[in-house]
Amino acid sequence: MTKPIQGFSKLTKEEKIDWIVSNYTHDAESAKIILKRYWNDDEALQNLHDEFIENTITNYYLPLGIAPNFLINGKLYAIPMAIEESSVVAAAGKAAKFWLDRGGFKTTILGTEKIGQVHFMFSGDADKLKSFINSVETKLRSEASDITKNMEKRGGGISKIELRDKTADLDNYYQLHCTFETLDAMGANFINSCLERFAKTFKQEALHFSEFDETEKNIEIVMSILSNYVPNCLVRAEVSCPIDELADNDTDANEFAKKMIQAIEIAKAEPHRAVTHNKGIMNGIDAVILATGNDFRAVEAGAHAYAAKDGKYTSLTDASIENGIFKFWIEIPLAVGTVGGLTSLHPLVKLALEILQKPSAQELMQIVAVAGLAQNFAAVRSLVTTGIQEGHMKMHLLNILNQLGANETEKATLTEHFKKNSATHSAVVEAFENLRKGI
Repeated sequence: MTKPIQGFSKLTKEEKIDWIVSNYTHDAESAKIILKRYWNDDEALQNLHDEFIENTITNYYLPLGIAPNFLINGKLYAIPMAIEESSVVAAAGKAAKFWLDRGGFKTTILGTEKIGQVHFMFSGDADKLKSFINSVETKLRSEASDITKNMEKRGGGISKIELRDKTADLDNYYQLHCTFETLDAMGANFINSCLERFAKTFKQEALHFSEFDETEKNIEIVMSILSNYVPNCLVRAEVSCPIDELADNDTDANEFAKKMIQAIEIAKAEPHRAVTHNKGIMNGIDAVILATGNDFRAVEAGAHAYAAKDGKYTSLTDASIENGIFKFWIEIPLAVGTVGGLTSLHPLVKLALEILQKPSAQELMQIVAVAGLAQNFAAVRSLVTTGIQEGHMKMHLLNILNQLGANETEKATLTEHFKKNSATHSAVVEAFENLRKGI
Protein backbone atom coordinates (compact mmCIF):
# COMPACT_ATOMS: atom_id res chain seq x y z
CA MET A 1 0.00 0.00 0.00
CA THR A 2 1.31 3.45 -0.98
CA LYS A 3 2.19 5.64 2.00
CA PRO A 4 1.57 9.40 2.22
CA ILE A 5 4.57 11.49 1.22
CA GLN A 6 6.01 14.43 3.12
CA GLY A 7 7.76 17.30 1.34
CA PHE A 8 6.64 16.36 -2.18
CA SER A 9 6.83 20.00 -3.32
CA LYS A 10 10.50 20.14 -2.29
CA LEU A 11 11.51 17.27 -4.60
CA THR A 12 13.09 17.96 -7.98
CA LYS A 13 10.93 17.33 -11.04
CA GLU A 14 12.84 14.09 -11.70
CA GLU A 15 12.25 12.95 -8.12
CA LYS A 16 8.55 13.78 -8.35
CA ILE A 17 8.28 11.72 -11.54
CA ASP A 18 10.17 8.78 -10.03
CA TRP A 19 7.84 8.79 -7.01
CA ILE A 20 4.58 9.06 -8.95
CA VAL A 21 5.40 6.41 -11.58
CA SER A 22 6.79 4.02 -8.98
CA ASN A 23 3.75 4.28 -6.72
CA TYR A 24 0.82 4.89 -9.08
CA THR A 25 1.54 3.32 -12.48
CA HIS A 26 1.80 -0.31 -13.60
CA ASP A 27 4.79 0.27 -15.89
CA ALA A 28 7.04 2.92 -14.40
CA GLU A 29 9.46 3.12 -17.33
CA SER A 30 6.71 3.48 -19.93
CA ALA A 31 4.99 6.12 -17.82
CA LYS A 32 8.24 8.02 -17.46
CA ILE A 33 8.78 7.96 -21.22
CA ILE A 34 5.30 9.39 -21.84
CA LEU A 35 5.81 12.17 -19.31
CA LYS A 36 9.19 13.18 -20.73
CA ARG A 37 7.94 13.01 -24.32
CA TYR A 38 5.83 16.09 -23.63
CA TRP A 39 8.65 18.17 -22.22
CA ASN A 40 9.77 21.08 -24.36
CA ASP A 41 13.28 20.80 -25.79
CA ASP A 42 13.77 24.52 -25.16
CA GLU A 43 14.91 24.50 -21.52
CA ALA A 44 13.97 28.14 -20.88
CA LEU A 45 10.49 27.57 -22.28
CA GLN A 46 10.06 24.41 -20.23
CA ASN A 47 11.15 26.22 -17.08
CA LEU A 48 8.56 28.90 -17.82
CA HIS A 49 5.83 26.25 -18.07
CA ASP A 50 7.05 24.54 -14.91
CA GLU A 51 6.55 27.75 -12.96
CA PHE A 52 2.95 28.38 -14.04
CA ILE A 53 1.67 25.95 -11.38
CA GLU A 54 3.01 23.78 -8.55
CA ASN A 55 4.42 20.23 -8.61
CA THR A 56 4.75 20.08 -12.40
CA ILE A 57 5.89 16.81 -13.96
CA THR A 58 5.20 17.50 -17.65
CA ASN A 59 3.05 19.53 -20.06
CA TYR A 60 -0.49 18.60 -21.07
CA TYR A 61 -1.13 19.53 -24.68
CA LEU A 62 -4.39 20.55 -26.34
CA PRO A 63 -4.71 21.17 -30.08
CA LEU A 64 -4.77 24.83 -31.12
CA GLY A 65 -6.94 25.36 -34.19
CA ILE A 66 -8.11 28.31 -36.25
CA ALA A 67 -11.70 29.14 -37.23
CA PRO A 68 -11.41 31.67 -40.10
CA ASN A 69 -13.80 34.07 -41.85
CA PHE A 70 -15.44 35.71 -38.84
CA LEU A 71 -16.79 39.09 -39.90
CA ILE A 72 -17.40 41.03 -36.67
CA ASN A 73 -18.61 44.63 -36.90
CA GLY A 74 -17.16 44.82 -40.41
CA LYS A 75 -13.71 43.51 -39.39
CA LEU A 76 -12.46 40.08 -40.46
CA TYR A 77 -11.00 37.74 -37.83
CA ALA A 78 -9.41 34.31 -37.71
CA ILE A 79 -10.16 33.00 -34.22
CA PRO A 80 -7.70 30.72 -32.34
CA MET A 81 -9.41 27.91 -30.42
CA ALA A 82 -7.78 25.47 -27.97
CA ILE A 83 -9.98 22.40 -27.45
CA GLU A 84 -9.90 18.60 -27.62
CA GLU A 85 -13.44 17.95 -28.87
CA SER A 86 -13.95 16.97 -32.49
CA SER A 87 -16.07 19.20 -34.73
CA VAL A 88 -16.01 22.36 -32.56
CA VAL A 89 -13.53 24.32 -34.70
CA ALA A 90 -15.07 23.03 -37.92
CA ALA A 91 -18.57 23.98 -36.76
CA ALA A 92 -17.47 27.47 -35.74
CA GLY A 93 -15.75 27.99 -39.08
CA LYS A 94 -18.80 26.74 -40.94
CA ALA A 95 -21.07 29.18 -39.08
CA ALA A 96 -18.64 32.02 -39.75
CA LYS A 97 -18.68 31.22 -43.47
CA PHE A 98 -22.48 30.99 -43.48
CA TRP A 99 -22.86 34.49 -42.02
CA LEU A 100 -19.96 36.05 -43.92
CA ASP A 101 -22.18 36.94 -46.88
CA ARG A 102 -25.22 37.69 -44.73
CA GLY A 103 -23.86 40.72 -42.90
CA GLY A 104 -21.60 38.98 -40.42
CA PHE A 105 -21.82 39.32 -36.64
CA LYS A 106 -22.75 42.52 -34.81
CA THR A 107 -21.68 43.04 -31.21
CA THR A 108 -22.32 45.55 -28.42
CA ILE A 109 -20.72 45.97 -25.00
CA LEU A 110 -23.55 46.41 -22.48
CA GLY A 111 -21.34 46.85 -19.41
CA THR A 112 -17.87 46.20 -17.99
CA GLU A 113 -18.50 46.27 -14.23
CA LYS A 114 -16.69 43.72 -12.05
CA ILE A 115 -17.77 42.77 -8.52
CA GLY A 116 -16.07 41.98 -5.23
CA GLN A 117 -17.41 41.57 -1.71
CA VAL A 118 -16.27 41.75 1.90
CA HIS A 119 -18.43 39.26 3.77
CA PHE A 120 -18.88 39.99 7.48
CA MET A 121 -21.05 39.24 10.51
CA PHE A 122 -22.59 41.99 12.63
CA SER A 123 -25.15 41.40 15.38
CA GLY A 124 -25.79 45.01 16.38
CA ASP A 125 -28.05 47.85 15.26
CA ALA A 126 -28.44 47.92 11.46
CA ASP A 127 -29.01 51.69 11.39
CA LYS A 128 -25.74 52.27 13.24
CA LEU A 129 -23.99 50.03 10.71
CA LYS A 130 -25.39 52.10 7.82
CA SER A 131 -24.20 55.27 9.51
CA PHE A 132 -20.75 53.72 9.97
CA ILE A 133 -20.50 52.72 6.29
CA ASN A 134 -21.41 56.25 5.20
CA SER A 135 -18.76 57.70 7.48
CA VAL A 136 -16.00 55.28 6.51
CA GLU A 137 -16.31 55.07 2.70
CA THR A 138 -13.87 57.91 2.01
CA LYS A 139 -11.35 56.31 4.36
CA LEU A 140 -11.73 52.93 2.62
CA ARG A 141 -10.94 54.52 -0.74
CA SER A 142 -7.99 56.57 0.54
CA GLU A 143 -6.43 53.63 2.39
CA ALA A 144 -6.50 51.61 -0.85
CA SER A 145 -5.06 54.43 -2.98
CA ASP A 146 -1.63 52.83 -3.28
CA ILE A 147 -3.33 49.83 -4.94
CA THR A 148 -5.71 51.82 -7.15
CA LYS A 149 -3.58 54.77 -8.31
CA ASN A 150 -2.17 53.11 -11.46
CA MET A 151 -5.55 51.70 -12.44
CA GLU A 152 -7.11 55.13 -11.89
CA LYS A 153 -4.51 56.77 -14.15
CA ARG A 154 -5.74 54.52 -16.96
CA GLY A 155 -9.40 55.34 -16.26
CA GLY A 156 -10.36 52.43 -14.03
CA GLY A 157 -10.59 51.81 -10.30
CA ILE A 158 -13.26 51.51 -7.63
CA SER A 159 -16.73 52.45 -8.86
CA LYS A 160 -18.98 51.92 -5.84
CA ILE A 161 -18.90 50.67 -2.24
CA GLU A 162 -22.25 49.86 -0.67
CA LEU A 163 -23.64 47.98 2.29
CA ARG A 164 -25.93 45.03 1.59
CA ASP A 165 -28.07 43.59 4.33
CA LYS A 166 -28.27 39.81 3.85
CA THR A 167 -29.73 38.97 7.26
CA ALA A 168 -32.92 37.65 5.64
CA ASP A 169 -30.76 34.90 4.10
CA LEU A 170 -28.39 34.30 7.03
CA ASP A 171 -28.46 35.65 10.57
CA ASN A 172 -26.12 38.63 11.14
CA TYR A 173 -24.74 38.44 7.57
CA TYR A 174 -23.82 41.64 5.70
CA GLN A 175 -21.66 42.53 2.73
CA LEU A 176 -19.58 45.38 1.50
CA HIS A 177 -20.64 45.02 -2.13
CA CYS A 178 -18.05 46.73 -4.30
CA THR A 179 -17.86 47.34 -8.03
CA PHE A 180 -14.75 47.97 -10.12
CA GLU A 181 -13.57 48.90 -13.61
CA THR A 182 -10.39 47.01 -14.49
CA LEU A 183 -9.99 47.98 -18.18
CA ASP A 184 -7.88 45.46 -20.14
CA ALA A 185 -7.05 43.38 -17.06
CA MET A 186 -9.34 40.61 -15.90
CA GLY A 187 -8.65 42.21 -12.53
CA ALA A 188 -8.83 39.36 -10.02
CA ASN A 189 -5.64 40.27 -8.18
CA PHE A 190 -6.46 43.99 -8.24
CA ILE A 191 -9.97 43.44 -6.88
CA ASN A 192 -8.89 40.97 -4.18
CA SER A 193 -6.11 43.31 -3.03
CA CYS A 194 -8.59 46.19 -2.74
CA LEU A 195 -11.07 44.05 -0.84
CA GLU A 196 -8.52 42.83 1.67
CA ARG A 197 -7.43 46.41 2.28
CA PHE A 198 -11.09 47.45 2.71
CA ALA A 199 -11.59 44.68 5.26
CA LYS A 200 -8.54 45.71 7.28
CA THR A 201 -9.51 49.39 7.32
CA PHE A 202 -13.17 48.57 7.97
CA LYS A 203 -12.37 46.48 11.02
CA GLN A 204 -9.91 49.05 12.42
CA GLU A 205 -12.27 51.99 11.95
CA ALA A 206 -15.14 50.12 13.63
CA LEU A 207 -13.13 50.02 16.86
CA HIS A 208 -13.25 53.84 17.01
CA PHE A 209 -16.79 54.50 15.78
CA SER A 210 -18.50 56.40 18.58
CA GLU A 211 -22.03 55.15 17.87
CA PHE A 212 -21.08 51.49 18.32
CA ASP A 213 -21.18 49.87 21.73
CA GLU A 214 -18.33 47.54 22.72
CA THR A 215 -19.99 44.46 21.20
CA GLU A 216 -20.79 46.19 17.91
CA LYS A 217 -17.20 47.34 17.48
CA ASN A 218 -16.03 43.73 17.08
CA ILE A 219 -17.20 43.18 13.53
CA GLU A 220 -16.30 39.68 12.32
CA ILE A 221 -14.75 39.70 8.86
CA VAL A 222 -15.36 36.27 7.30
CA MET A 223 -13.69 36.70 3.91
CA SER A 224 -12.89 39.15 1.14
CA ILE A 225 -13.08 37.89 -2.45
CA LEU A 226 -14.12 38.87 -5.96
CA SER A 227 -17.22 37.34 -7.51
CA ASN A 228 -17.11 35.48 -10.81
CA TYR A 229 -20.77 36.33 -11.32
CA VAL A 230 -20.61 39.60 -13.24
CA PRO A 231 -24.09 40.27 -14.68
CA ASN A 232 -23.11 43.87 -15.49
CA CYS A 233 -19.96 42.88 -17.39
CA LEU A 234 -22.09 41.99 -20.36
CA VAL A 235 -21.78 41.64 -24.13
CA ARG A 236 -24.36 41.05 -26.86
CA ALA A 237 -23.60 39.34 -30.17
CA GLU A 238 -26.14 38.83 -32.93
CA VAL A 239 -26.75 37.85 -36.54
CA SER A 240 -29.73 38.59 -38.73
CA CYS A 241 -30.91 38.34 -42.31
CA PRO A 242 -34.14 38.10 -44.33
CA ILE A 243 -35.66 34.64 -43.97
CA ASP A 244 -35.26 33.85 -47.67
CA GLU A 245 -31.48 34.27 -47.31
CA LEU A 246 -31.39 31.33 -44.90
CA ALA A 247 -31.88 28.93 -47.83
CA ASP A 248 -28.75 26.79 -48.14
CA ASN A 249 -28.39 23.70 -50.35
CA ASP A 250 -31.52 21.60 -49.75
CA THR A 251 -32.74 23.68 -46.80
CA ASP A 252 -36.16 25.35 -47.09
CA ALA A 253 -35.67 28.80 -45.56
CA ASN A 254 -39.07 29.14 -43.91
CA GLU A 255 -39.02 25.63 -42.46
CA PHE A 256 -35.47 26.11 -41.23
CA ALA A 257 -36.29 29.43 -39.53
CA LYS A 258 -39.37 27.90 -37.90
CA LYS A 259 -37.41 24.93 -36.54
CA MET A 260 -34.60 27.16 -35.25
CA ILE A 261 -37.13 29.22 -33.30
CA GLN A 262 -38.74 26.06 -31.93
CA ALA A 263 -35.38 24.64 -30.88
CA ILE A 264 -34.50 27.81 -28.98
CA GLU A 265 -37.93 27.91 -27.34
CA ILE A 266 -37.43 24.33 -26.16
CA ALA A 267 -34.04 25.26 -24.66
CA LYS A 268 -35.68 28.22 -22.92
CA ALA A 269 -38.47 26.04 -21.51
CA GLU A 270 -36.67 22.80 -20.60
CA PRO A 271 -33.61 22.88 -18.28
CA HIS A 272 -32.40 19.43 -19.35
CA ARG A 273 -32.13 20.69 -22.93
CA ALA A 274 -30.88 24.12 -21.82
CA VAL A 275 -27.83 22.64 -20.09
CA THR A 276 -26.72 20.79 -23.24
CA HIS A 277 -27.66 23.77 -25.40
CA ASN A 278 -25.47 26.08 -23.28
CA LYS A 279 -22.69 23.50 -23.11
CA GLY A 280 -22.49 23.83 -26.89
CA ILE A 281 -22.17 27.59 -26.54
CA MET A 282 -19.35 27.11 -24.04
CA ASN A 283 -17.56 24.79 -26.50
CA GLY A 284 -16.88 27.88 -28.58
CA ILE A 285 -16.36 30.29 -25.70
CA ASP A 286 -14.04 28.10 -23.61
CA ALA A 287 -11.88 27.29 -26.63
CA VAL A 288 -11.15 31.00 -27.21
CA ILE A 289 -10.80 31.69 -23.49
CA LEU A 290 -8.17 28.93 -23.21
CA ALA A 291 -6.32 30.07 -26.35
CA THR A 292 -6.07 33.62 -24.97
CA GLY A 293 -4.89 32.60 -21.50
CA ASN A 294 -8.08 33.54 -19.66
CA ASP A 295 -9.92 31.71 -16.88
CA PHE A 296 -12.48 29.39 -18.46
CA ARG A 297 -13.71 28.15 -15.05
CA ALA A 298 -14.65 31.70 -14.03
CA VAL A 299 -16.34 32.35 -17.36
CA GLU A 300 -18.24 29.04 -17.18
CA ALA A 301 -19.47 29.68 -13.64
CA GLY A 302 -20.60 33.21 -14.45
CA ALA A 303 -22.35 32.19 -17.66
CA HIS A 304 -24.31 29.37 -16.04
CA ALA A 305 -25.31 31.60 -13.12
CA TYR A 306 -26.56 34.17 -15.64
CA ALA A 307 -28.57 31.45 -17.39
CA ALA A 308 -30.43 30.94 -14.08
CA LYS A 309 -30.72 34.60 -13.10
CA ASP A 310 -34.53 34.62 -13.32
CA GLY A 311 -34.95 31.59 -11.06
CA LYS A 312 -34.92 28.92 -13.77
CA TYR A 313 -32.00 27.62 -15.82
CA THR A 314 -32.60 28.52 -19.45
CA SER A 315 -31.00 29.16 -22.84
CA LEU A 316 -28.28 31.79 -23.17
CA THR A 317 -29.25 32.39 -26.80
CA ASP A 318 -32.48 33.65 -28.27
CA ALA A 319 -34.08 33.88 -31.71
CA SER A 320 -36.98 35.66 -33.34
CA ILE A 321 -38.66 36.42 -36.64
CA GLU A 322 -39.78 40.03 -37.05
CA ASN A 323 -41.11 41.48 -40.29
CA GLY A 324 -39.53 38.70 -42.31
CA ILE A 325 -36.13 39.06 -40.61
CA PHE A 326 -34.56 36.13 -38.77
CA LYS A 327 -32.55 37.21 -35.71
CA PHE A 328 -30.31 35.08 -33.51
CA TRP A 329 -28.44 36.52 -30.53
CA ILE A 330 -26.71 35.99 -27.21
CA GLU A 331 -26.21 38.16 -24.15
CA ILE A 332 -23.58 36.78 -21.82
CA PRO A 333 -21.35 38.03 -18.96
CA LEU A 334 -17.65 37.75 -19.80
CA ALA A 335 -14.86 38.94 -17.53
CA VAL A 336 -11.69 38.65 -19.62
CA GLY A 337 -8.31 40.31 -19.85
CA THR A 338 -5.65 40.99 -22.45
CA VAL A 339 -2.95 42.13 -20.03
CA GLY A 340 -1.57 40.37 -16.96
CA GLY A 341 -1.60 36.70 -16.08
CA LEU A 342 -0.57 34.32 -18.87
CA THR A 343 -1.18 36.95 -21.54
CA SER A 344 2.34 38.31 -21.12
CA LEU A 345 4.01 34.98 -20.29
CA HIS A 346 2.72 32.11 -22.43
CA PRO A 347 4.19 32.34 -25.96
CA LEU A 348 1.13 30.75 -27.60
CA VAL A 349 -1.21 33.06 -25.72
CA LYS A 350 0.75 36.06 -26.95
CA LEU A 351 0.60 34.67 -30.49
CA ALA A 352 -3.15 34.00 -30.22
CA LEU A 353 -3.73 37.62 -29.16
CA GLU A 354 -1.55 38.79 -32.03
CA ILE A 355 -3.63 36.72 -34.47
CA LEU A 356 -6.69 38.45 -33.01
CA GLN A 357 -4.98 41.77 -33.85
CA LYS A 358 -4.12 42.58 -30.22
CA PRO A 359 -7.63 43.25 -28.96
CA SER A 360 -8.58 45.25 -25.90
CA ALA A 361 -10.51 43.40 -23.19
CA GLN A 362 -13.77 44.80 -24.59
CA GLU A 363 -12.89 43.65 -28.10
CA LEU A 364 -11.99 40.20 -26.77
CA MET A 365 -15.36 40.03 -24.98
CA GLN A 366 -17.03 40.58 -28.34
CA ILE A 367 -14.91 38.00 -30.16
CA VAL A 368 -15.54 35.40 -27.46
CA ALA A 369 -19.30 36.01 -27.49
CA VAL A 370 -19.34 35.64 -31.27
CA ALA A 371 -17.51 32.30 -31.01
CA GLY A 372 -20.20 31.07 -28.60
CA LEU A 373 -23.02 32.29 -30.81
CA ALA A 374 -21.47 30.74 -33.91
CA GLN A 375 -20.99 27.42 -32.18
CA ASN A 376 -24.60 27.41 -31.00
CA PHE A 377 -25.93 28.33 -34.42
CA ALA A 378 -23.96 25.51 -36.02
CA ALA A 379 -25.11 22.98 -33.42
CA VAL A 380 -28.79 23.90 -33.51
CA ARG A 381 -28.71 24.09 -37.30
CA SER A 382 -27.40 20.52 -37.43
CA LEU A 383 -29.94 19.34 -34.87
CA VAL A 384 -32.94 20.65 -36.82
CA THR A 385 -31.66 19.51 -40.24
CA THR A 386 -29.30 16.53 -40.65
CA GLY A 387 -28.94 15.68 -36.96
CA ILE A 388 -25.86 16.24 -34.81
CA GLN A 389 -24.22 12.84 -35.27
CA GLU A 390 -23.59 12.94 -39.01
CA GLY A 391 -21.12 15.79 -38.84
CA HIS A 392 -19.78 15.01 -35.38
CA MET A 393 -19.01 11.35 -36.06
CA LYS A 394 -17.25 12.13 -39.33
CA MET A 395 -15.04 14.58 -37.46
CA HIS A 396 -14.56 11.94 -34.75
CA LEU A 397 -13.62 9.33 -37.35
CA LEU A 398 -9.86 9.87 -37.09
CA ASN A 399 -9.99 9.52 -33.31
CA ILE A 400 -11.65 6.11 -33.68
CA LEU A 401 -9.19 5.01 -36.37
CA ASN A 402 -6.24 6.09 -34.23
CA GLN A 403 -7.65 4.07 -31.32
CA LEU A 404 -7.86 1.06 -33.64
CA GLY A 405 -4.25 1.54 -34.76
CA ALA A 406 -5.04 2.25 -38.42
CA ASN A 407 -2.11 3.16 -40.66
CA GLU A 408 -2.14 6.14 -43.04
CA THR A 409 -3.36 4.11 -46.03
CA GLU A 410 -6.20 2.62 -43.99
CA LYS A 411 -7.15 6.08 -42.70
CA ALA A 412 -7.32 7.45 -46.23
CA THR A 413 -9.40 4.52 -47.49
CA LEU A 414 -11.87 4.65 -44.59
CA THR A 415 -12.14 8.44 -44.63
CA GLU A 416 -13.20 8.20 -48.28
CA HIS A 417 -15.63 5.38 -47.44
CA PHE A 418 -17.36 7.37 -44.70
CA LYS A 419 -17.89 10.42 -46.88
CA LYS A 420 -20.89 8.46 -48.22
CA ASN A 421 -21.74 6.28 -45.19
CA SER A 422 -22.86 6.85 -41.61
CA ALA A 423 -19.81 6.95 -39.33
CA THR A 424 -21.10 5.35 -36.13
CA HIS A 425 -18.49 3.80 -33.85
CA SER A 426 -19.65 0.25 -34.62
CA ALA A 427 -19.71 0.96 -38.36
CA VAL A 428 -16.15 2.28 -38.27
CA VAL A 429 -14.91 -0.76 -36.32
CA GLU A 430 -16.65 -3.13 -38.72
CA ALA A 431 -15.29 -1.34 -41.80
CA PHE A 432 -11.78 -1.32 -40.33
CA GLU A 433 -11.90 -5.01 -39.51
CA ASN A 434 -13.23 -5.84 -42.99
CA LEU A 435 -10.46 -3.78 -44.55
CA ARG A 436 -7.83 -5.67 -42.57
CA LYS A 437 -9.40 -8.95 -43.61
CA GLY A 438 -9.49 -7.89 -47.25
CA ILE A 439 -13.27 -8.07 -47.43
